[in-house]
Amino acid sequence: MMSNMRKPISFTIDSNLLAEIANGKGRESTSERVNNLLHRALDMERQEDLERQAVEFFRTETRESKQERTAYQKASKRAISRD
Repeated sequence: MMSNMRKPISFTIDSNLLAEIANGKGRESTSERVNNLLHRALDMERQEDLERQAVEFFRTETRESKQERTAYQKASKRAISRD
């Protein structure tokens, strides 16, 4: 379970980025805006990693595994059509 505990830490941020963050923050504090942006970026990074893993998984599909998958799909369709 993730904690909402905050820890003050120091980073250097490009001044152009800081200006964009400040311009788009609305009512939330700059700190809240940065935290939200980092959460979104990390979520995007995880999604991209999952997509890369899926590409790698299906790229290494063998002829045998493809035949097995096709046979399973056909059997599933036959079973559904009987119902």
